[in-house]
Amino acid sequence: MKSNGYDRKADDLGNIVGLEHVNITIPDQSTAVTFYVLGLGLTRDPYMNVGLNNMWVNVGGQQFHLPTRGTQKIPGYIGLVLSDLEALKRRLATVEPDLKGARFKWREAADHVAVTGPWGNRFRCHAPGPEFGDMTIGMPYVEFLTRPGTARSIGKFYKTVLQAPVVYKAGSARVKVGRNQSLIFTETDGRIPKFDGHHIAIYIANHSRAHEFLLRRDLIMEESNAHQYRFKDIVDPTTGEKAFELEHEVRSLYHPMVGRIMVNRNAGQTQRNYMPGQDAYYP
Repeated sequence: MKSNGYDRKADDLGNIVGLEHVNITIPDQSTAVTFYVLGLGLTRDPYMNVGLNNMWVNVGGQQFHLPTRGTQKIPGYIGLVLSDLEALKRRLATVEPDLKGARFKWREAADHVAVTGPWGNRFRCHAPGPEFGDMTIGMPYVEFLTRPGTARSIGKFYKTVLQAPVVYKAGSARVKVGRNQSLIFTETDGRIPKFDGHHIAIYIANHSRAHEFLLRRDLIMEESNAHQYRFKDIVDPTTGEKAFELEHEVRSLYHPMVGRIMVNRNAGQTQRNYMPGQDAYYP
């Protein structure tokens, strides 16, 4: 049968099937509630870590994990897709007085709303669009700034070790994660702060292949359990030279939290405009 011309490689997922959460420590939970829940309009997970020492915040099928333990900062940008940017701007304006004195600020950019959190983490908030597939709320990408000359080595690591498709552009490597997520590594001449211990959690289908590579090179930093391990050094798979530090919580598809349903509220519901049956948001 003759091919109809579809690009079949465009639907290749690679081995990393999902980016589940970004973990950054924070010094104060009440300020985090003001920013992440009231400002960004996200949802505190109602089932896990509901005390005062940690907070899980749902954004579609992804999360932020925010333990109270100092301040960590992603060296780059966290991309979010939110359903209504006009409502987002109203919420951000509303929380400005409560976040006075923090590093919080926001502005409209050409194709997103640029937001800096109270401790300096930077967010790009996008409206849903074809570049994000069918995502209407979620975390489509995290972009990390890296040293000049390292993007190609980082891309080689993800392609070789984690079997992920990688697209290179001048000075950057975009790693495909699942259906509509990416890890982006962009070279910069600017200062990059020393790695402070933040981490991401990913699910991978072939759990053993990456583990074997990392174990042979003594790069495993934690054997968490049968379904999870951790590493942080991204190395050039040919030379072994370290190119970047980013702690990965690597989970198999047998991990008990795979596919966990995350509750998302409709941030537009208020007492004044309440509509029965509209409390939940279904991505």
